[in-house]
Amino acid sequence: MSFENIYGQNKQIAILKRAIETGRVAHAYLFHGMKGIGKKTTARTFAKAMNCKGENIDSCDKCSSCAKIDRGFHPDVITVEPKGVSIRIQDIRDLQNQMKFKPFEGKKRIFIIVDAEKMNGPSANALLKTLEEPNPSNILILITSRPYQLPATIISRCQKIRFDPIRRNTLASFLENSASLDSKSAWLLAPPSRGSIGNALEMMKRSYLSSKNEVIEKIVDYDNEKDPLVFFTIADCFGENRKTITEKLDTLRDWYRDMLVYKETKDPDILINQDILNITRRFSEKLSGHDILRNIKTINLAYRAIEQNANKQLTLESMMFKLLNT
Repeated sequence: MSFENIYGQNKQIAILKRAIETGRVAHAYLFHGMKGIGKKTTARTFAKAMNCKGENIDSCDKCSSCAKIDRGFHPDVITVEPKGVSIRIQDIRDLQNQMKFKPFEGKKRIFIIVDAEKMNGPSANALLKTLEEPNPSNILILITSRPYQLPATIISRCQKIRFDPIRRNTLASFLENSASLDSKSAWLLAPPSRGSIGNALEMMKRSYLSSKNEVIEKIVDYDNEKDPLVFFTIADCFGENRKTITEKLDTLRDWYRDMLVYKETKDPDILINQDILNITRRFSEKLSGHDILRNIKTINLAYRAIEQNANKQLTLESMMFKLLNT
């Protein structure tokens, strides 16, 4: 993969290409942003571009250097990832020993630390010494979705590049062109993926779209039948897995957001859940703006409680009771 094949990070790619073109590549970079938006892919592509045997700024994806990096066998591109819950000091010491050598085959040695926030205190302190005395033959790339967990002393010694969530149309285009998803499904899957290609691909594997509207459909059934005990049934639809629960809470919150947007604009083209426009229109007319905002707040409180390990069943039942009695 070359720079031109990376979706949704044009500004970030331009910064790196300009650094290569002008010969002003930093000795250390901090790639930060949410998971699944291309930080690790960009780091490997940058390593390929730096060591490519072609004459362009971008990687050619054809030479022996590019091929070795793609297969993970290039001696000048080393990746460190957490073993278990942390990156240990021995991992950093091993990396530092590697940094003593000049490039074996390429122009630069690239060292990539994935989930850098998982360095423990001794590991971070050891790495700081490396950052304070950089070797001109080496480039260090730290990758994190939680930069606030890194020591300020490390952050200040890196050139920071923030990676952005991928826009809906760009993510939908990727899903259609690279993941063989039909255009309608790609457009519907992009919003719950929250701008992350990684999330979208994982949700595809779990057939997320097939059950996306399950909770909303149960709410519609309640509105038609007024069964006083239905909130127990709806709470069961969320399942037990925390990730699945939070995804369904996201979908439910997006639906109420759509109600508010439609109430104010009457524009269906800017709704997230365009596949249930008639239901959204009906409920936006039924509920006041105040009620919709209150329901969004109720969902947010439930979301926070689930993330803090509250009792899932009680939390969801309480939330549904409040939503259905608005």
